Amino acid sequence: MEENVLSILPILPVKRTVLFPGIMMPLTIGRERSVAAVNATMKTEEKTIVVVAQRDPQTEEPGLADLYSIGTKATIKQIGQASEGTIHALVQGLDRVVLLKEEQSAPYTTVRVRTLARPSDEGTEVQALHRAIQELVSELPRLIQAPAIQEIGAVLSNEDDSVALAYRIASLVNLNVVEEQRLLECASTLDLLRSLYAALSKEIQILQLREKITRDAQTKIGKTQREYVLREQLKTIQEELGEGENDENEVARLKRQIAEADLPDHIRKEVEREVTRLGKVPPTSPDHQVLRTYLELVLELPWRKSSEEHLDLSTVRKVLEEDHYGIKEVKERIVEHLAVLKLNPKAKAPILCLVGPPGVGKTSLGQSIARAMSRTFERFSLGGVHDEAELRGHRRTYVGSLPGRIIQAIRRAGVNNPVLMLDEVDKMGRDFRGDPASALLEVLDPAQNHTFRDHYLDLPFDLSKVFFITTANTLDTISQPLLDRMEVIRLQGYSEREKAEIARRYLWPRRLKEAGIQESQAVLTDEVLNLVISRYTREAGVRQLEQMLGRLTRKVALTFADLPDGQERQPVAIRTDMLGEWLGSERFMPEEARKHLPPGVATGLAWTPTGGDVLYIETTLLPGGHELTLTGQLGDVMQESARAARSYLWSHAESMGLDISRFKRNGVHIHVPSGAIPKDGPSAGITMATALASAYENRAVRSDTAMTGEISLSGLVLPVGGIKEKVLAAHRAGINRIVLPKANEKDLKDVPQEVRDELTFILVERIEEVLPAAFNPDSHDAPTGNEPVGTTSTTENC
Repeated sequence: MEENVLSILPILPVKRTVLFPGIMMPLTIGRERSVAAVNATMKTEEKTIVVVAQRDPQTEEPGLADLYSIGTKATIKQIGQASEGTIHALVQGLDRVVLLKEEQSAPYTTVRVRTLARPSDEGTEVQALHRAIQELVSELPRLIQAPAIQEIGAVLSNEDDSVALAYRIASLVNLNVVEEQRLLECASTLDLLRSLYAALSKEIQILQLREKITRDAQTKIGKTQREYVLREQLKTIQEELGEGENDENEVARLKRQIAEADLPDHIRKEVEREVTRLGKVPPTSPDHQVLRTYLELVLELPWRKSSEEHLDLSTVRKVLEEDHYGIKEVKERIVEHLAVLKLNPKAKAPILCLVGPPGVGKTSLGQSIARAMSRTFERFSLGGVHDEAELRGHRRTYVGSLPGRIIQAIRRAGVNNPVLMLDEVDKMGRDFRGDPASALLEVLDPAQNHTFRDHYLDLPFDLSKVFFITTANTLDTISQPLLDRMEVIRLQGYSEREKAEIARRYLWPRRLKEAGIQESQAVLTDEVLNLVISRYTREAGVRQLEQMLGRLTRKVALTFADLPDGQERQPVAIRTDMLGEWLGSERFMPEEARKHLPPGVATGLAWTPTGGDVLYIETTLLPGGHELTLTGQLGDVMQESARAARSYLWSHAESMGLDISRFKRNGVHIHVPSGAIPKDGPSAGITMATALASAYENRAVRSDTAMTGEISLSGLVLPVGGIKEKVLAAHRAGINRIVLPKANEKDLKDVPQEVRDELTFILVERIEEVLPAAFNPDSHDAPTGNEPVGTTSTTENC
């Protein structure tokens, strides 16, 4: 090939590649001038054209200045029609040419070109570079998984022509147009090989780094891919079984549910932000499940859904009367609260606190209120709750976090105005995890609960429409700030007659139904029922009574179950002589041993969380002693009452006709039986004073008389609480005379009328009035001295 040969040829501009001499390349031609140049070339004998790269691939109509100055003369081997206005051409490079001058611009461009000589220099360095390039080329089949590289790899390793080797490698390796053009313009073999070695080394380093990145990534995501494949397989199996979920996109489904949900605007804004986050979190990420669970909770909550309420006071009264016997005052107070809600539906719902012994019907009363108001009823117990997060929820940053019990109850109810009962509010604990009672302050405060924020939900939820009812056995363990937010309604114990009526109306029919027995098949007489109440139960409520009745129904059910198949059931009449066999030995006996009290023993009345109880205080003198000894696990208040009673009797011994020398010569031991049970409270003062006076004078106290009241050092008898429970306890024990403080006369109206008809009440204001009413009239003469100060009022059948 001779250098400096001049010729005029059509040019074919290409955008992103360079054609090298000796290389065959397919081209797709679509520009009008390029198509015209190819068509004109095909009409010539040589079919020769110049292929040259554009400097800027974005130029659509390049001129000579827009092209590189050196291109490749090529021959068109084949053309084919691709589509309208586009052709395919297969060209083979021949020689390098330099573009000198544009000769024609339309309908296609022709240029005067000069042929450049092929690089032909040799030397040791050329040979060294040739071999080094062949070694680099041997790495290409491993790094590039293209079929062309795999097939040509062996050919390139045997190529002896350095220029041909360079041009062929340059056409195979992924070099950019600038690097390829630089190789084409090299005038010597040494420069060509140097440039190729540098470009090839760089490309191989890039390929090696890409391989390392790919290998590391595959190692890291291998477990994830395996889990993904297993999940997809499981999904396919579930779909084949008809158990698979809908293929609908989860994020799209949540967005549709949000659009359809009746959410407040500020809640909708937060939820849409969270669902956008969900779309960016991969399904395999733990955060994906956390976000989805959170969004489902928000969508399930009844933000604006309320149950339709029909508040008719006559219906309320009817429901309460149907479900509960007695407790008239409690029912009236509930009706009063509901009357306010009826007149002012926008009024804040009251926070009722039902306080009373176990088994008096606190929980069932809450259910009756919900039924009377046509509201949904939900309850949960606070007994043993120590962690504040159980009420306010856990923050979503913790693993396994959950919303609090309040929000969970609202979600179960499905409306934002249910009747929500918080049972055992007096049995909440407190430790390092927080104070649940303090968390309840916001929940139960009508001024705050309209924006209650659960830690998990972290959105304000309106609790002002919820009708809260709390229950407790005692108020002593409830914090004062929490107690101030509640309306306290006390449910006291029942008399034996009330228990019998409750058993007839509710307990016995319910137990028969649970046992699958018709009421006509089991006959329970009043005599048997009264015996069960008096000899097998001793409580303020009716829980033990219901358990005993349940045992009776099970015995009847066993009798029927033993019958042969087809035999008709005959009614079973439960007799008194059957109770010993069916219920066991009588658990409680009348106080026969206390019918005659020795000197130094007085009968007191006490209040307990399970109702009232009879308390016997025993006193004995210790000759030669001087101190006051107290036993029976007495609390500080009862110890103070004992000291106050002794001090008052000692200081007023002369005026009360007591022998003062007996105070000086004897110590005193006061004991309250059942020492394993802690006892405390300001109600045993006059009982201790009576027992001390009985011991000092060796006079017996009347066995049919019980008393309750506190004493002061000035001799006043102070009022006490729990009058109804104490009176009912005395009535159950067979006591018919009760000494009470005058100030407690107003509390007698709470005692059932049938109980008051059977008892005599002695109302006193000072201790001097207690002693004449307490001592046996047949004992030796009453102590002489000054007349008692104050007025003794004996109230019978009041």
